[in-house]
Amino acid sequence: MAISLNSISRAAGLSAPRVLIYGDAGTGKTTLAAGAPAPIFLPTEDGLGTLTVDTFPMLTSWGSVTEALSALYHEEHQFKTVVLDSVDHLEPLIWQQVCLEHNKNSIEEFGYGKGYVEALTHWRTLMQWLNALRNDKGMSVILIAHAEIKRFESPEVDSYDRYQIKLHKRASELVQESMDCVLFGNYKTVVQKEDKGFGQSKSRGVSTGQRVLYTEARPAFVAKNRYSLPAEIPMSWDAFNQALTQSSNQPQTQPNPQQGE
Repeated sequence: MAISLNSISRAAGLSAPRVLIYGDAGTGKTTLAAGAPAPIFLPTEDGLGTLTVDTFPMLTSWGSVTEALSALYHEEHQFKTVVLDSVDHLEPLIWQQVCLEHNKNSIEEFGYGKGYVEALTHWRTLMQWLNALRNDKGMSVILIAHAEIKRFESPEVDSYDRYQIKLHKRASELVQESMDCVLFGNYKTVVQKEDKGFGQSKSRGVSTGQRVLYTEARPAFVAKNRYSLPAEIPMSWDAFNQALTQSSNQPQTQPNPQQGE
């Protein structure tokens, strides 16, 4: 199709969100996803616990994952949210598929990181399926992942540890780019100072027991959002949806031509 000014269209506003939620085990990621509208779970791990939700059987291969996605796309249903739990348990299934296709025993056999590059083909296929469900079926997308602490090599300051998504670096970058929100879930911690006497004090972190979602990147963790959400919101789908709705209803600030010149 030739591109011209006639091909310009106006965006239709807020679409169903694509959200990745990651954090340590037990922080309530799956429970949050279960609170989304009419969710259907694609489980690659046994993480549902006592939750009562609609779910496919355990998906133990890359082929079974794509079959489930195809069923959601081609068959009639009433589900409004697709939940993949979890992407870090999906990753070994993708590696297994890559090894099968290239007659390798392990992803490391490729050498020079080539196996991880080959795996990106399947990660892109996953994103295409999820985007099709969102764009053609109006489904929200929730990806669940675990967190790990890794050293971050900053070009500006000394390297430091931070929470990151438990995926190979290449896959993590691709998935994050494809999401509207990357949210870090954790227990909120406050810093308390203890007086040790002689003018000295000691700081220590104390958990409040409150679980929150962090929507903006900090030195301690990776996060982002495309909706101008508050930096912290309670860890529930209702709170996230309310923040999303309020953000979308905010009037857009127009630039003042008299300033910044």
